[in-house]
Amino acid sequence: MTLEFFREEPTARSSWRLAVLMGANVRTYKFALGEALLGAAAEGRADILLRDLAKPYAMSLVEHLAHAPQASTRGTPRESDFLSVAQKEAAESVRLGSPTEKLLAAAMKSMPEMVMQKFHNLRGEGAEVPHRFYEVTGTSRERVVRLTAHLREVALSEQQSGLQAELVARWSIVETSFAAGVGRSLVEEGVAVDLEALQITDKQRRRSVTGVTEAVIGFQHGRCIICAEPLILGVDEVAVDHVFPYSFKRLLLGADIDLDAIWNLAPAHRDCNGQKSNRPPTDGQLTRLALRNEAIMKSPHPLKRTLQLSLKRHGVAEGRADGWWKFIQEVRHKMS
Repeated sequence: MTLEFFREEPTARSSWRLAVLMGANVRTYKFALGEALLGAAAEGRADILLRDLAKPYAMSLVEHLAHAPQASTRGTPRESDFLSVAQKEAAESVRLGSPTEKLLAAAMKSMPEMVMQKFHNLRGEGAEVPHRFYEVTGTSRERVVRLTAHLREVALSEQQSGLQAELVARWSIVETSFAAGVGRSLVEEGVAVDLEALQITDKQRRRSVTGVTEAVIGFQHGRCIICAEPLILGVDEVAVDHVFPYSFKRLLLGADIDLDAIWNLAPAHRDCNGQKSNRPPTDGQLTRLALRNEAIMKSPHPLKRTLQLSLKRHGVAEGRADGWWKFIQEVRHKMS
């Protein structure tokens, strides 16, 4: 269950990560809402008119529509659908630097009954994240969004920059999976890593999707894989650690185990990474890696699929998130 992720670190930040990183994604509305909420709460606001929240929400979607799909390709949207309106109003909204009245009205109509009702939902569990981040009050003529103390705690925390980067990275991953002709390859093949650029790429097109650190750090609660202390993006120097050092590849005796794949790559403090050097991982580091990989496998495609494929290659049932501890111990045994 995804709630196991929350129990590892029962904070408002973990609830936020559950909503952003592990919810189902048929459209990208959740990410636009999350971005708008973080922006309002970062100002210390306790409430905001829906109209004022709808402006950054609509503009974020318009800007993303310019370079990638914002909905699954299954089904054809109606003329009145918000994304259909956004497509038509995009050019004028960009020219104005703010949503047209038609786009704003469509956003205000759709937000409460669609994304705002579902933001807190947990995928397939009939439950909500443990913390609520807003409540919608007022009449249909003038709705007010009450921002909770939990949201302000998230938006004003030392990890705020990381949470924003995680949201943007997840948005990019979902956009890529929606793109015509790319979604199928991502589901079938997963993604790869460009180690020089430290970017996750679509294996078919070799197109950059997002950074490795931004894509996976939320699944390890924003903490260094080595010391387990907070890793503050934009403040701390960050490295991507090979948990099992690549130099140990020679000890695998021909086993087809890819140490350059996402399952073995984890953000760390640069100093911690330097001090670890080529030493084998500790029990604590392996436990954190297994828990991190289990959390990723509870998120939607394509990161989930990428890790499933890593397990499947080595005879571990591809749908079993709990297979990570067994797999990691087998790798450790081969290297000992």
